[in-house]
Amino acid sequence: MTGFRTLLYKEVLRFWKVSFQTVAAPVLTALLYLLIFSHVLDAQVQVNGVRYAAFLIPGLVMMSVLQNAFANSSSSLIQSKVTGSVVFVLLPPISYVEFYLAYMVAAMLRGLMVGIGVLAVTGWFAPLNFVAPVWILAFAMIGGGIMGSLGMVAGIWADKFDQLAGFQNFLIMPLTMLSGVFYSIHSLPLFWQQVSHFNPVFYMIDGFRFGFFGVSDVPPGTSLAVVAVSFLVVALTTLSMLRSGYKLRY
Repeated sequence: MTGFRTLLYKEVLRFWKVSFQTVAAPVLTALLYLLIFSHVLDAQVQVNGVRYAAFLIPGLVMMSVLQNAFANSSSSLIQSKVTGSVVFVLLPPISYVEFYLAYMVAAMLRGLMVGIGVLAVTGWFAPLNFVAPVWILAFAMIGGGIMGSLGMVAGIWADKFDQLAGFQNFLIMPLTMLSGVFYSIHSLPLFWQQVSHFNPVFYMIDGFRFGFFGVSDVPPGTSLAVVAVSFLVVALTTLSMLRSGYKLRY
């Protein structure tokens, strides 16, 4: 696993060298979301018996984890392809499994770092109970793994930054923003409640939030099963693309 360790170190160093942009900036963005929404709605709204600011914080934390995990692996691959430096990763005897694990774990680490930062700066706005910390960690790690893998799919598929931006703006952003971060799906009309159940990110957010308050829109076991199956599907898709050399070797 020497190749895995070396590539992982390279990927972690890549985002850590510009941590002000890759870690601090997303934390500030999440803080601004909380300040604006909690100022407007905190006194008027409770969700499932939870104060709105407290309800919002776990959603913002998980959204930050997911978006930054995706951004890390996708930006790394597209930059390597555009500059031509991807050849220096492909030439060494690194297996496609090591390649996948290094990029996925690095993306997960960046997502978790940002999530911890968001929790640190927003947690004092409202009390958080941490009812089931194991569930919190499980959903954060699996969710980061899913988005890190999906970022690799996007980075491999895209040939230029415009295509990657389209993937992020028209797929990742709607999935995360319409996943229950800012609301409970029970506040939606019945039709849109049913549509929300087809969004895998909804289960990530809902299961993650359950770890804080012990309440959720769907049973946490169901959320974990959906998230686990989603991870398996995305991981196998990514490994298949890497094994075939799609848009990397040919």
